[in-house]
Amino acid sequence: LYCGARAHGKGSHCAHPLSLDLFSIICPDRGIPLPLVASDNLGTSHPAVHIAICGGVAFHSPEMSSSAVDLLSSNLQVETQELLIGGSRLLGALIAGNGNGIAVADLATSEDTDVLTSYGDVVVMESGINAAGNLMVVNSNGAIVSPAIPEDGRELLQDVFGVPVGSLTVAGHSTLGSVVAANDRGALLHPDVTKEEADLITQILNVDAMVGTVGFGSPFVGSGLRCSNNGAVVSEQTTGPERNRIEDALFLF
Repeated sequence: LYCGARAHGKGSHCAHPLSLDLFSIICPDRGIPLPLVASDNLGTSHPAVHIAICGGVAFHSPEMSSSAVDLLSSNLQVETQELLIGGSRLLGALIAGNGNGIAVADLATSEDTDVLTSYGDVVVMESGINAAGNLMVVNSNGAIVSPAIPEDGRELLQDVFGVPVGSLTVAGHSTLGSVVAANDRGALLHPDVTKEEADLITQILNVDAMVGTVGFGSPFVGSGLRCSNNGAVVSEQTTGPERNRIEDALFLF
Protein backbone atom coordinates (compact mmCIF):
# COMPACT_ATOMS: atom_id res chain seq x y z
CA LEU A 1 0.00 0.00 0.00
CA TYR A 2 1.20 3.49 -0.82
CA CYS A 3 2.34 5.32 2.30
CA GLY A 4 3.13 8.80 1.02
CA ALA A 5 6.79 8.27 0.20
CA ARG A 6 8.04 8.47 -3.36
CA ALA A 7 9.94 5.19 -3.21
CA HIS A 8 11.07 2.44 -0.88
CA GLY A 9 14.35 0.61 -0.68
CA LYS A 10 14.63 -3.14 -0.92
CA GLY A 11 13.03 -4.84 2.03
CA SER A 12 11.22 -1.70 3.18
CA HIS A 13 7.64 -1.90 4.34
CA CYS A 14 4.93 0.60 5.13
CA ALA A 15 1.98 0.52 7.47
CA HIS A 16 -1.64 0.53 6.41
CA PRO A 17 -3.01 4.07 6.07
CA LEU A 18 -4.78 5.20 9.23
CA SER A 19 -8.10 6.93 8.59
CA LEU A 20 -9.20 9.91 10.64
CA ASP A 21 -12.26 7.91 11.75
CA LEU A 22 -10.04 5.14 13.11
CA PHE A 23 -7.74 7.74 14.65
CA SER A 24 -10.73 9.21 16.45
CA ILE A 25 -11.51 5.78 17.90
CA ILE A 26 -7.92 5.19 19.02
CA CYS A 27 -7.45 8.75 20.29
CA PRO A 28 -10.84 9.94 21.59
CA ASP A 29 -11.58 13.62 21.74
CA ARG A 30 -10.25 15.21 24.90
CA GLY A 31 -11.34 18.71 24.02
CA ILE A 32 -8.21 19.50 22.00
CA PRO A 33 -8.90 20.06 18.26
CA LEU A 34 -6.91 17.83 15.92
CA PRO A 35 -4.72 19.90 13.56
CA LEU A 36 -5.91 18.04 10.44
CA VAL A 37 -9.52 17.77 9.29
CA ALA A 38 -10.66 15.41 6.53
CA SER A 39 -12.52 17.46 3.94
CA ASP A 40 -15.48 15.07 3.75
CA ASN A 41 -16.31 16.18 7.30
CA LEU A 42 -16.83 19.66 5.84
CA GLY A 43 -19.07 18.43 3.02
CA THR A 44 -16.50 18.79 0.21
CA SER A 45 -14.03 16.43 -1.46
CA HIS A 46 -12.04 19.40 -2.83
CA PRO A 47 -10.92 21.59 0.09
CA ALA A 48 -8.55 23.68 -2.01
CA VAL A 49 -11.37 24.55 -4.40
CA HIS A 50 -14.14 25.45 -1.99
CA ILE A 51 -12.15 27.06 0.86
CA ALA A 52 -9.80 30.05 0.78
CA ILE A 53 -7.69 31.02 3.78
CA CYS A 54 -6.23 34.52 3.91
CA GLY A 55 -4.38 35.31 7.11
CA GLY A 56 -6.69 34.52 10.00
CA VAL A 57 -9.94 34.15 8.03
CA ALA A 58 -11.34 31.20 6.10
CA PHE A 59 -13.80 32.02 3.32
CA HIS A 60 -16.36 29.34 2.54
CA SER A 61 -19.55 28.98 0.56
CA PRO A 62 -22.92 29.69 2.22
CA GLU A 63 -23.83 26.05 1.54
CA MET A 64 -21.44 24.76 4.19
CA SER A 65 -23.35 23.46 7.20
CA SER A 66 -23.08 25.21 10.56
CA SER A 67 -21.44 22.14 12.10
CA ALA A 68 -18.84 22.09 9.30
CA VAL A 69 -18.16 25.80 9.79
CA ASP A 70 -17.70 25.23 13.53
CA LEU A 71 -15.26 22.39 12.79
CA LEU A 72 -13.33 24.56 10.34
CA SER A 73 -13.14 27.42 12.81
CA SER A 74 -12.14 25.37 15.86
CA ASN A 75 -9.60 23.06 14.25
CA LEU A 76 -7.85 25.69 12.12
CA GLN A 77 -8.41 28.43 14.75
CA VAL A 78 -9.60 30.97 12.18
CA GLU A 79 -12.47 33.36 11.75
CA THR A 80 -14.94 32.16 9.13
CA GLN A 81 -16.81 34.16 6.51
CA GLU A 82 -19.32 32.85 4.01
CA LEU A 83 -18.85 34.21 0.50
CA LEU A 84 -19.40 33.63 -3.19
CA ILE A 85 -17.32 35.32 -5.86
CA GLY A 86 -19.55 36.37 -8.73
CA GLY A 87 -21.89 33.58 -7.67
CA SER A 88 -19.12 30.98 -7.79
CA ARG A 89 -18.24 28.59 -4.95
CA LEU A 90 -14.69 28.10 -6.32
CA LEU A 91 -13.20 30.35 -3.67
CA GLY A 92 -9.85 28.60 -3.42
CA ALA A 93 -9.18 29.25 -7.09
CA LEU A 94 -10.40 32.86 -7.08
CA ILE A 95 -8.94 34.36 -3.88
CA ALA A 96 -5.44 34.61 -2.36
CA GLY A 97 -4.04 36.86 0.32
CA ASN A 98 -2.79 37.42 3.84
CA GLY A 99 -3.74 39.56 6.81
CA ASN A 100 -2.82 42.75 4.94
CA GLY A 101 -4.62 42.31 1.64
CA ILE A 102 -6.45 40.04 -0.77
CA ALA A 103 -6.30 39.45 -4.53
CA VAL A 104 -9.53 38.38 -6.19
CA ALA A 105 -10.66 37.51 -9.70
CA ASP A 106 -12.58 40.09 -11.69
CA LEU A 107 -15.68 37.91 -11.35
CA ALA A 108 -16.18 39.62 -8.00
CA THR A 109 -19.16 41.93 -7.66
CA SER A 110 -19.10 45.15 -5.67
CA GLU A 111 -20.89 43.30 -2.87
CA ASP A 112 -18.17 40.64 -2.89
CA THR A 113 -15.37 43.20 -2.67
CA ASP A 114 -17.22 44.99 0.14
CA VAL A 115 -16.98 41.77 2.16
CA LEU A 116 -13.30 41.32 1.32
CA THR A 117 -12.34 44.88 2.23
CA SER A 118 -13.43 44.11 5.79
CA TYR A 119 -10.29 41.97 5.98
CA GLY A 120 -7.72 44.16 4.22
CA ASP A 121 -6.90 45.99 1.02
CA VAL A 122 -8.25 44.36 -2.14
CA VAL A 123 -6.87 44.18 -5.66
CA VAL A 124 -9.07 42.91 -8.49
CA MET A 125 -7.13 40.89 -11.05
CA GLU A 126 -8.08 41.45 -14.67
CA SER A 127 -6.93 40.83 -18.28
CA GLY A 128 -7.65 37.10 -18.23
CA ILE A 129 -4.98 36.45 -15.57
CA ASN A 130 -7.38 36.41 -12.68
CA ALA A 131 -7.45 33.05 -10.89
CA ALA A 132 -5.61 34.41 -7.86
CA GLY A 133 -5.73 31.22 -5.82
CA ASN A 134 -4.19 29.23 -8.67
CA LEU A 135 -1.50 31.75 -9.53
CA MET A 136 0.02 32.63 -6.19
CA VAL A 137 0.84 31.51 -2.66
CA VAL A 138 0.90 34.17 0.06
CA ASN A 139 1.80 34.27 3.74
CA SER A 140 2.66 37.02 6.22
CA ASN A 141 6.28 37.08 5.06
CA GLY A 142 6.11 37.04 1.27
CA ALA A 143 4.32 35.94 -1.86
CA ILE A 144 5.34 33.73 -4.77
CA VAL A 145 3.45 34.31 -8.01
CA SER A 146 3.21 32.90 -11.50
CA PRO A 147 5.40 34.38 -14.25
CA ALA A 148 2.11 34.99 -16.08
CA ILE A 149 1.60 38.01 -13.81
CA PRO A 150 3.47 40.99 -15.34
CA GLU A 151 5.92 43.14 -13.44
CA ASP A 152 3.49 46.00 -12.83
CA GLY A 153 1.00 43.50 -11.46
CA ARG A 154 3.62 42.08 -9.11
CA GLU A 155 4.39 45.57 -7.85
CA LEU A 156 0.71 46.18 -7.13
CA LEU A 157 0.43 42.85 -5.31
CA GLN A 158 3.46 43.77 -3.22
CA ASP A 159 1.74 46.98 -2.14
CA VAL A 160 -1.52 45.19 -1.30
CA PHE A 161 0.03 42.24 0.52
CA GLY A 162 2.66 44.38 2.22
CA VAL A 163 5.37 41.74 1.65
CA PRO A 164 8.05 40.96 -0.95
CA VAL A 165 6.78 39.25 -4.10
CA GLY A 166 8.83 36.85 -6.23
CA SER A 167 8.03 35.18 -9.55
CA LEU A 168 8.90 31.58 -10.40
CA THR A 169 7.67 28.22 -11.60
CA VAL A 170 7.74 25.05 -9.50
CA ALA A 171 8.51 21.66 -11.04
CA GLY A 172 7.61 23.10 -14.44
CA HIS A 173 4.25 24.43 -13.27
CA SER A 174 3.23 28.10 -13.30
CA THR A 175 0.03 27.48 -11.31
CA LEU A 176 1.81 27.81 -7.98
CA GLY A 177 -1.35 27.43 -5.94
CA SER A 178 -1.59 23.82 -7.06
CA VAL A 179 1.98 22.77 -6.24
CA VAL A 180 2.75 24.68 -3.02
CA ALA A 181 0.93 24.84 0.31
CA ALA A 182 2.27 27.25 2.92
CA ASN A 183 1.50 29.06 6.14
CA ASP A 184 3.68 31.41 8.19
CA ARG A 185 5.64 28.49 9.63
CA GLY A 186 6.43 26.14 6.77
CA ALA A 187 5.72 24.98 3.24
CA LEU A 188 4.92 21.69 1.52
CA LEU A 189 6.18 21.46 -2.06
CA HIS A 190 5.67 19.33 -5.17
CA PRO A 191 8.15 16.41 -4.96
CA ASP A 192 9.83 17.41 -8.25
CA VAL A 193 10.73 20.94 -7.12
CA THR A 194 14.34 21.82 -7.90
CA LYS A 195 16.81 22.88 -5.23
CA GLU A 196 16.98 26.37 -6.76
CA GLU A 197 13.18 26.69 -6.70
CA ALA A 198 12.97 25.42 -3.11
CA ASP A 199 15.69 27.83 -2.00
CA LEU A 200 13.85 30.76 -3.58
CA ILE A 201 10.54 29.75 -1.97
CA THR A 202 12.07 29.47 1.49
CA GLN A 203 13.80 32.82 1.02
CA ILE A 204 10.70 34.72 -0.15
CA LEU A 205 8.19 33.12 2.23
CA ASN A 206 10.77 32.98 5.05
CA VAL A 207 9.88 29.41 6.00
CA ASP A 208 11.42 25.96 5.99
CA ALA A 209 10.08 23.64 3.31
CA MET A 210 9.60 19.92 2.70
CA VAL A 211 8.42 17.95 -0.29
CA GLY A 212 5.41 15.67 0.00
CA THR A 213 2.21 14.36 -1.50
CA VAL A 214 -1.48 14.48 -0.63
CA GLY A 215 -4.58 12.47 -1.46
CA PHE A 216 -2.90 9.05 -1.78
CA GLY A 217 0.10 10.12 -3.83
CA SER A 218 -0.85 13.29 -5.68
CA PRO A 219 2.09 15.69 -6.07
CA PHE A 220 -0.33 18.63 -6.38
CA VAL A 221 -0.18 19.43 -2.70
CA GLY A 222 -1.75 22.86 -3.04
CA SER A 223 -4.80 21.33 -4.70
CA GLY A 224 -5.34 18.82 -1.91
CA LEU A 225 -5.22 20.93 1.24
CA ARG A 226 -5.90 24.30 2.78
CA CYS A 227 -3.95 25.40 5.83
CA SER A 228 -3.72 28.05 8.52
CA ASN A 229 -0.95 28.45 11.09
CA ASN A 230 -2.78 26.06 13.40
CA GLY A 231 -4.38 23.37 11.24
CA ALA A 232 -5.27 22.13 7.79
CA VAL A 233 -8.10 20.64 5.79
CA VAL A 234 -6.92 17.70 3.69
CA SER A 235 -8.62 15.63 1.00
CA GLU A 236 -10.19 12.53 2.49
CA GLN A 237 -7.94 10.13 0.52
CA THR A 238 -4.83 11.52 2.23
CA THR A 239 -2.97 8.70 3.99
CA GLY A 240 -1.63 8.62 7.53
CA PRO A 241 2.01 9.06 6.50
CA GLU A 242 1.03 11.92 4.19
CA ARG A 243 -0.77 13.60 7.09
CA ASN A 244 2.31 13.20 9.25
CA ARG A 245 4.39 14.86 6.55
CA ILE A 246 1.91 17.74 6.25
CA GLU A 247 1.98 18.30 10.00
CA ASP A 248 5.79 18.29 10.01
CA ALA A 249 6.13 20.59 6.98
CA LEU A 250 3.62 23.15 8.27
CA PHE A 251 4.59 22.84 11.95
CA LEU A 252 1.07 21.81 12.99
CA PHE A 253 1.98 20.34 16.37
